[in-house]
Amino acid sequence: MARPSWAGRNYLLLTGATVISNLGSSGSLIATAFAVLASGGSATDVGLVAAARTIPLVLFLLIGGAVADRFPRHRVMVAANALNCVSQGLFAALVLAGEPRLWQMALLAALGGTGQAFFAPASEGMVLASVSGEQAGQAFAVFRMGMNGANIGGAALGGALVAAVGPGWVLAIDSASFALAAALRAFLDVSGVPARAAGGNMLHDLRDGWREVVSRPWLCAVVAQFAIVNGLTSAAESVYGPLVAEQHLGGAGPWGLALAAFGAGTVGGALLMTRCKPRRLLLTGTLCIFPLALPSAALAVPLPAAGLTAIMFGSGITVEIFSVTWMMALHQEIPEEKFSRVSSYDWFGSLAMTPLATALAGPAQDLIGRTTALWGCAALITLLTAAVLCVPDIRHLTRRTPATSTPPLPHTTSPAPLTPPGDTSSPGETSSSHPHNN
Repeated sequence: MARPSWAGRNYLLLTGATVISNLGSSGSLIATAFAVLASGGSATDVGLVAAARTIPLVLFLLIGGAVADRFPRHRVMVAANALNCVSQGLFAALVLAGEPRLWQMALLAALGGTGQAFFAPASEGMVLASVSGEQAGQAFAVFRMGMNGANIGGAALGGALVAAVGPGWVLAIDSASFALAAALRAFLDVSGVPARAAGGNMLHDLRDGWREVVSRPWLCAVVAQFAIVNGLTSAAESVYGPLVAEQHLGGAGPWGLALAAFGAGTVGGALLMTRCKPRRLLLTGTLCIFPLALPSAALAVPLPAAGLTAIMFGSGITVEIFSVTWMMALHQEIPEEKFSRVSSYDWFGSLAMTPLATALAGPAQDLIGRTTALWGCAALITLLTAAVLCVPDIRHLTRRTPATSTPPLPHTTSPAPLTPPGDTSSPGETSSSHPHNN
C-alpha cells in the first residue's frame, strides 16, 4: 500500500520513533513497580519511586521549554532520549544484578523524569510542523492512533514479559527503544527551519513564554481547567477506581478491562479525527470534555463492570478528539519560535495539581465518603468545562486556511512507501498534555 502524500520523511521518522519508545516505556511502568516489589519493597516504596520520576518532571518542565526554544528541538529530543536510554539501562543492570536499593531506583527514576521534562516541550508541535496545514489534522490523528496503540500494546506485552522473564529484561528493552528512537530523530531534516534570533537569558525566555500564555484567555482557561481536571481524574482512577473494583466489580480483572477500554477509545477517537475537520477547534474539543465526568459518576453509583467499560471506551474517544483539536489550535495560534516554552507552561499547569489531588484522595474519602468524593469529581469536571465555554475565544476560534498556517518542515514525498519500525506521552512521550492519563 502506498503511503499518503503527506506522510513525508520527517513525519515517518517522528511517528516511528514515538511508536518504538512508547512500546518500550509502557511496559517499563509495569516493570518498575514489580522491580521495587521484587527487591522487598512495599506499596509505599512503589509510590516513592513513582514520585521520584514525577517531581523532576514538574520542576524542570519550564526550563525544558526555554531550552527547546534556544536550541534545535530535534537535538534536545535526541539528548533527552539518550538520557532516558542511559537511566533505564542502568536501572535494568541493577535489577538483573540483584538486590537494587530503593535510593538507587529512585535516583534513576528521577533521571528519567528529568529527560522527559526536556523532551516533552521540544516534541510538541514537531509532527504538525512536518506536514502541510490542510493535511495537519489527519496526519496528527494518525500519529496519535499509532501512539495510543503502542501504549496499549506495550502495556500488554510488558506485563506478559515481566511474568515470563522478569522486570530487568523489560527495562533493558525500554532502554534499547530509547536508543533506537533517538537514532531515528537524529535523521530529521530541519534544513528548512529558519534560524532563530539569539534571545536573552533563560529568565527572559521564561517571562516571554508567560506573556504569550497570559495574552491568550483561551489558553489560560484551558490550562487552568486541566490543572484541576487532571488531578480529579487521576484521583478517581488511581485511588478510588481500584477500591470500587475490589469491593463491587470483581477485582483487578474488570478494572483492568475498563482501563483497556479507555485506551481503545483513544485509538477510536484518533481514527475518527482522520476523517473529521471541525471548524471551531476549541468549541468542539471543550464539548468533548463533558463525558470525562462520566467515569467518576459510574464509579460512584457504582455501575456494573460492563457499563463502566462502555463509559470508559466512550470517554476515551471524546478525550482523544479534544487532544487533536487542542494541538491543532496551539499549532495555529502560537508562534513557532516560542512554541516550546508555551508548551512547557501547558504541561506544567496540567501536571502540577495531580500529585496533590492523589495525595488528598484518601483523606477526602475519610472525611466525606468515597461516593460523595466521586460525585464531587464528576460535578467539578462538569462545572469547570461549562465555565471554560464562557470564554468567547473558546467558542469562536476557528480553523484557518492552510495559507495562514506555519510553514511545514521539509519532507520527502517519493512514491516508494517507507515504513520505518514502529515511540509526551514512553510514559509521557505524548503530543498533547491534555489530559494526562499516564
